[in-house]
Amino acid sequence: MNEVGQGKAANVGAGQTIVITGATDGLGKGLSRELAPGGGRLILHGRNEEKGQALLEELRPRATGELEWRRADFASLDEVRDLADELLDEDRIDVLVNNAGIGTTAEGVEQRGGGDREESADGHELRFAVNYLAPFLLTRRVLPLIRSSAPSRIVNVSSAGQAPIDFDDVMLERHYDGIQAYCQSKLALVMFTFDLAEELEGSGVTANCLHPGTYMPTNMVRRAGVDPVTPLEDGVAATLRLVTSPELDGVNGHYFNGTNESAPHPQAEDPEARRRLRELSAELTGIQATA
Repeated sequence: MNEVGQGKAANVGAGQTIVITGATDGLGKGLSRELAPGGGRLILHGRNEEKGQALLEELRPRATGELEWRRADFASLDEVRDLADELLDEDRIDVLVNNAGIGTTAEGVEQRGGGDREESADGHELRFAVNYLAPFLLTRRVLPLIRSSAPSRIVNVSSAGQAPIDFDDVMLERHYDGIQAYCQSKLALVMFTFDLAEELEGSGVTANCLHPGTYMPTNMVRRAGVDPVTPLEDGVAATLRLVTSPELDGVNGHYFNGTNESAPHPQAEDPEARRRLRELSAELTGIQATA
């Protein structure tokens, strides 16, 4: 894994294609607003068609490149596969930002960690499915195109809220807690990032992840009934840095807390835990990861 600050510039802008999942609210929307004037091709994803079209209308006056909208519900792996197939029709993907996710509570549940256990369309615990399995599957499916577009970047939006995965009860069928569900899904995304980084070392593709900010003023945080802490602008700036900063070209396999390199939960560095997660992910998605 390369050291922070090494490498030459990655000129994300005109002629570049950037995919942002979860672009219709919060961090994803803020990131889309910042990138729209850059002259590149933005492909914006969300699950709500009305919000997606509204986002396009908002961004068009400031956009200097192309804007595209793609709808998919990440609670369905079939819809993730369809989205990946659409993206594979693109000429290139220079940056993939895996931002889409859900928090500790269901919509309408205004209690931190509250709510009943929910399942995805495929029968998996919902937070694990949306926050981890969906970006795992999407990234794995489009990785050949990202490789052929090198130098390119994968940016995974995780969280400082991380909890170890109990591989005997990954889907939390014995004891459900919304905070555990969310935190283990975000740790899984960090573990996936580190696997990708090792696999892609020397390919011109980098994979990094970050905690963009603590309780930013997003719909996810409001639904959890938590007072915001980090301004949304700070989280957008930290994420944008991983997408565009020349300082981070060639930087691979790092977890950032905001703009600072940080240490994730120790399980992220556990080879055995990562092996078990790879095997489980392959079983649940049909995508075999590189050992």
